[in-house]
Amino acid sequence: MAERLVAKKSEIGEGEAHRVVVDGTEVLLCNVGGEIYALADICTHDGGALDQGELEGARIVCPRHGATFDVRTGEALTLPAVMPLPTYTVRVDGEDVYVTV
Repeated sequence: MAERLVAKKSEIGEGEAHRVVVDGTEVLLCNVGGEIYALADICTHDGGALDQGELEGARIVCPRHGATFDVRTGEALTLPAVMPLPTYTVRVDGEDVYVTV
C-alpha cells in the first residue's frame, strides 16, 4: 500500500463526490461536512460506478439500482447491496488530498 497525492481539496466541494484513479484502483472521494472520505467507486451489488450517483449527506446512492452506502464506513445501508464498500485512508495536508490504496 502506498500513499498517493490524488486531488486538491478545493476540487471537491462540500456535498460533492469526485472520482480519481489511484494505482489502477477507482476511488470515490466524498466531501461530507468538510471531511474527505475515500471509498471504492464500484457498487458491491452489480459493479456499477458510484461517481454518477447522488451524495446525500454521508450516503452515496448507486444510480443503477438505488443501493445506498455510508461513505464514512463503506457500510451497505439499503438493498440490493449487502456487502460493504472498501474504504481507504485519507490524509489532507493543506490543499493536498492523499489516499492510501
